[in-house]
Amino acid sequence: MAFLFNKFQEAVKVLARSPTFARDPRQLQFEVDINRLFLYTSYNRLGRNAEEADAEEIIEMASKASVADQQKQVQENIHYQIGNFCTAMDEILNPDTNKRNEPGEPLGQSDTAPCQSGLSLAVGKSSRTVSPAIPETRPLNGAEVSWRLKDQSGYTLGLKESQIPHKEAGQGLFVDGEADVGTVIALYPGVIYSPAYYSHIPGYPRVDAHNTHLITRYDGTVIDSQPWGSGGEARELWNGSLVPEIRPDVQSSEKGSGLFWKMLSKPVEGMQVSCSSEVLERRNPLALAHFANHPAKGMAPNVMICPYDFPLTEKDMRTYIPNILFGNSKEEMNMRRFGSFWYRSKAKKSGSDVPVLKALVLVATRALCDEEVLLNYRLSNSKRQPEWYTPVDEEEDRSKWS
Repeated sequence: MAFLFNKFQEAVKVLARSPTFARDPRQLQFEVDINRLFLYTSYNRLGRNAEEADAEEIIEMASKASVADQQKQVQENIHYQIGNFCTAMDEILNPDTNKRNEPGEPLGQSDTAPCQSGLSLAVGKSSRTVSPAIPETRPLNGAEVSWRLKDQSGYTLGLKESQIPHKEAGQGLFVDGEADVGTVIALYPGVIYSPAYYSHIPGYPRVDAHNTHLITRYDGTVIDSQPWGSGGEARELWNGSLVPEIRPDVQSSEKGSGLFWKMLSKPVEGMQVSCSSEVLERRNPLALAHFANHPAKGMAPNVMICPYDFPLTEKDMRTYIPNILFGNSKEEMNMRRFGSFWYRSKAKKSGSDVPVLKALVLVATRALCDEEVLLNYRLSNSKRQPEWYTPVDEEEDRSKWS
């Protein structure tokens, strides 16, 4: 198996230099990342009993298939893994319907209606809506769910003091157990903002001054994990209510804006805004991607970001996807990028009509075993970078923010 993995690693290096990719630096980096993810996740799906011929076929496909086809396959590979994770979580948390609770054993959660949150007040939404039912689950705490997941899947995640040698590292994200290359290691939780709703991110437009837990996909979607924190101890109706109500004077905000925040367009007027509420499993052991640290000098990342479009038609899996969407999906607008700006387009939306959550996951770029998860942050080199930040690949940083 190690021999096959070495072949895949060599293919990653060779294909990254392929002239078939786009010449636009940002698009080029996106395509290189998809190519890597295609190889890693396809290798993972082969399983430990894979033969050399299977590996050769995947490498050949990676060199010939279009970026769109590779992207589609990556989505299928990731969704396959997420499906297995959701099945494992169901087995851990769903009560046995054929078994009555033992005397003295508490019931799981029952239907509850949450109180109105600060966020709902901020956007003017009323809480007088019918709350969805919260299914009964086994009365396990987060730690118990985590070790049961490790027992089923071979690994789980934990938080403890980071091994990165700088004072700002704080808590780090650690793999407890073993995971193969191409494994979905963690899910990036929180509130999802499409470009249409940038202006509603708390602290807009200098959101990075108040929040270090923001991340953006190549398509411009922003995820704010700050309200998720480290999860919770229940399955509950969640609407991102821990989001701080930071609304500074917008007039004084343009000075010093970085390249990314120049992409923020003006608020779209006349648009009714809301934040969705969903029944989410807050004991999700993998919803901790935002705790992954950037590697120190001399260290290498062992995971990479992967965009994952979760189909909302998968109702049985929804509770384990730790994200909610800001904005009304029925009023979703077509946003198009022009240079550094986003604008509203009247053009019909292309692609599938299946509604999705534009999420992010972390994928292992090598086998992991009882170690800290390290992610290349790829910070913009057009802004002053923190003292602790050492670029892993300066060219990749430039490409992402070009």
